[in-house]
Amino acid sequence: MNLVEVVNRTRAAVDGEAVARLVARVLALEGVDGAELTVAFVGDRRMRALNRDHRGRDEVTDVLSFPIEDEVPRGGAPDPSAPPLLLGDVVVDLRQALRQARAAGLPPSLEVALLLVHGVLHLLGYDHEVDAGEMAARQAALLEEVDWEALRVAPR
Repeated sequence: MNLVEVVNRTRAAVDGEAVARLVARVLALEGVDGAELTVAFVGDRRMRALNRDHRGRDEVTDVLSFPIEDEVPRGGAPDPSAPPLLLGDVVVDLRQALRQARAAGLPPSLEVALLLVHGVLHLLGYDHEVDAGEMAARQAALLEEVDWEALRVAPR
């Protein structure tokens, strides 16, 4: 069983349980069990600072991932006596996600789901900057398998 902690550091309303279910489903579809990760929703200022401090880019971005593990075991039942697999953190700039959804004419819940899937795939070792489209293809396939419509995101 995977454990997903959701932290909302914005004034917007986010259904943390739906976010946790979506992320847990992505992990299950990727064959990951017995893992823990945190999803944090932040605003522009915090995301810009994280992007500057960790990537050297002084600008807002939509999602960042901070993996802990280099190798993520997949498939099979986890050893019940083993400690949980700590995957890391996915940080989503909710304001940026809402702006992108509006600009693309997408439902906000779909944009947030896309960013969550994207961030989790990075935690699992995918890297769209070096692969030949593998991450993008997997992201699209996973979006077909998750209940993104259950996400409720409402700006305040």
